[in-house]
Amino acid sequence: MAHLGVPRGTARQRRSVALLATGVLTIPALAGCSSDSGGRVPVAMGQDIAPAARDRLADGSTLTWAIDAVPATLNAFQADADGATTRITGALLPTLFPLDERGEPRLDPDYLESAKVIEREPKQVVLYKLNQRAVWSDGREIGAPDFVAQWRALSGKDSAFWTARNAGYERIEKIERGKDDLQVRVTFSKPYADWRGLFSPLYPKEVTGAAGTFNDGARTTLKNTAGPFRLGSVDKDKGTVTLVRDPRWWGDRPKLESLVFRAVKPEDRADALTEGSVDVADVDPAAAHSVAQAARYRTGNGQPAHGPGADITPAAALRSWAVAHGSDEKAAEAAQKARAENREAVAAYAAEQKALNRFAVRKSLEPAYTQLALNGESGPLSDERVRRAVARALDRQELADAVLKPLGLAAKPPGSHLALAGQPVYKDASGALGDQDAKEARALLADAGWTTGGAVQKPGDTKAGSEADKKTDEKTDGDAEDAGKKPADEATGKAADQDKDEAADKAGKDTGATADKAADKDAKAADKDEKDDKASRDEGLYIVGDEKPGDRDPAPRALATAPAAAAQSAAVLRQVAAVTGEGATRVGTQDKQPGGAPGAYAPQGTAAPAPAPASNRLGKDGKPLTLRFVLPSGPGSQSLRGVGEKIVAMLDAVGIGAQITKVSDESYFKDHIASGDYDMALYSWPATAYPATDGRPVFAKPEAATDGSLLVEQNYTRIGSDHIDQLFDRAVSELDAKTSGDLLKQADARIWAAAGSIPLYQRPQLVAVDKKLRNVGAFGFASPRYQDIGFLGGQAAGSTASPAKGTK
Repeated sequence: MAHLGVPRGTARQRRSVALLATGVLTIPALAGCSSDSGGRVPVAMGQDIAPAARDRLADGSTLTWAIDAVPATLNAFQADADGATTRITGALLPTLFPLDERGEPRLDPDYLESAKVIEREPKQVVLYKLNQRAVWSDGREIGAPDFVAQWRALSGKDSAFWTARNAGYERIEKIERGKDDLQVRVTFSKPYADWRGLFSPLYPKEVTGAAGTFNDGARTTLKNTAGPFRLGSVDKDKGTVTLVRDPRWWGDRPKLESLVFRAVKPEDRADALTEGSVDVADVDPAAAHSVAQAARYRTGNGQPAHGPGADITPAAALRSWAVAHGSDEKAAEAAQKARAENREAVAAYAAEQKALNRFAVRKSLEPAYTQLALNGESGPLSDERVRRAVARALDRQELADAVLKPLGLAAKPPGSHLALAGQPVYKDASGALGDQDAKEARALLADAGWTTGGAVQKPGDTKAGSEADKKTDEKTDGDAEDAGKKPADEATGKAADQDKDEAADKAGKDTGATADKAADKDAKAADKDEKDDKASRDEGLYIVGDEKPGDRDPAPRALATAPAAAAQSAAVLRQVAAVTGEGATRVGTQDKQPGGAPGAYAPQGTAAPAPAPASNRLGKDGKPLTLRFVLPSGPGSQSLRGVGEKIVAMLDAVGIGAQITKVSDESYFKDHIASGDYDMALYSWPATAYPATDGRPVFAKPEAATDGSLLVEQNYTRIGSDHIDQLFDRAVSELDAKTSGDLLKQADARIWAAAGSIPLYQRPQLVAVDKKLRNVGAFGFASPRYQDIGFLGGQAAGSTASPAKGTK
């Protein structure tokens, strides 16, 4: 799974918008899509783009597409590349293997005649044969020099190039010209299964051939491109990037004359749709609901179905008219004024509904899943049994239903961390952890020493401040330290090759009877000592600004970004805004404002809300089992917090206390997830077509640096093992697709067993699209085919803000 904002192929590019909240909306169900073979595509892989043949589309006009902001760079391999970079470069530059709707890479004949592995021994050799008509916009043919320049820039051997990552390129030993520049021989020093993800997007040698143009020149302009469109202009003041047809394009002629990407903040999308300033926009549930409502504004008798005037009955209207025309002049004047104001409100609302009715909401399941992340670096969650208990307490189906069923979308919880249903390597490995089972969860907690009476009982042979207490504290500190240095043992057991799946489940079953007896005994003790129980609950409270609950270190380990995670460190400031959807804005270092969102923080010393009282609250050595659940506070994250509240209730049912801590959207990912300042959190990961490459940094075993910091790459749960790393390494070096897939499935089973990341549901994708547009909308996994996007035939349409309209 690729780094935020650093595209390597279409799936990797989508990771720039990984951290998104999900909302709930009631709109019509998504119709299934058909595959090329005539079979039904699983809804998880489906797309909703209103497909139409090219001959049905008008030639000409302009489409305006909403993006979050004008991208900071047009170089997709730099750390601050984002979703807008991906969207724009997709229309300008070659992607050799775009993804289909199942998330599988498919050769693009516009660029390649063929590409295949021609030698495996002694070394892997891939031969690319380029389309003889493929040229850059300056007329030069696309060829071997472009491949060589991009390899040298991204190989990581020349530090003058500011690249975000080099996965795959560092395995290339040499690139040679074949019989001409249209044949490219790539020899690998080590086998690389994901070779199809390389050289996408492909930049011309004028960009990648020199560090200066790579680092700075390609940030604001691309003079030489090779797509159906070329770059027309970038206007940061107006917030627009304009693409126009490339006259040298050799493939199908684009149906659109121009394509304008307009910066519109997510919270402003509904207004932009109403004004007609955009034709396509990813929207949040509130905006999508407004679009869906607009189609139902007028009923058969002309009476508004909603909005001003909708609640006025014929009798009420008649009385109002009678008063307005009655003999009581004062009452008549008031009634006439009210009727005039109502007419104005109705007219304004009707105009708004008419404007919104121009759009349809196209929807699918996005190739990304929302997960509950459990921080295993220190505290109670450093114990695998506690993490597994948290997971066994969750009803993932209930959570998925709450988010997706109101949308009419499939609500089956993901069964894999590395693929989604419909992808070739998908296999439901959640059985390695087990389904919801409150009894098993309590048994695991009891085995870890967390009992009902533990929150009020001190060790019997010690007193406050005794040497035994000090030893206990020292042991706890040591355990926390070991959790950072030895995540392999914490995640999958002492032996890296031991199958922890069966062992962990067996441990839970073996301790079940003992746990039940202990729970009954402790429950009686707790009932007898109500005052002590109240004291323990009070101890579970914490003060905003203090480091409770969980006795976590007041100064968390610094996050030392590993080379493979360099993308996160720079891109996250701009990507954090995507956490919340509605109300989110593009955040950069220069944009960050002091303080949090309104209501995000209480003054220092203000008591935070206590967890709901629970008679079965667990504890150990006089300390209650309470976890800090960090969630964003922004106005667009209500749904995410709603999911969080359901999780809190599920955990409370097995005796685990969880307190939601709301933090500002700007600091949510950067200051909490990435830095490890949380116990539990909700965020999303996109799926990928290349899990062997992209999954490794997300689940890699953290390593301790010499300065005491923890190198976590993208593994923000800080839970990993040598065995998982080895499985990824073997998978990425295995050229047989089935064998590589089997290794990934084994890795996923162990990731489930480690219980650091619990996938909950696949995120919905909602896109408002002009009803006359075709071949655009909720793409799911598939790469947009920009030359096929257009308005239905007749006079070409276009948004009111479009600079070009009419048939060309």
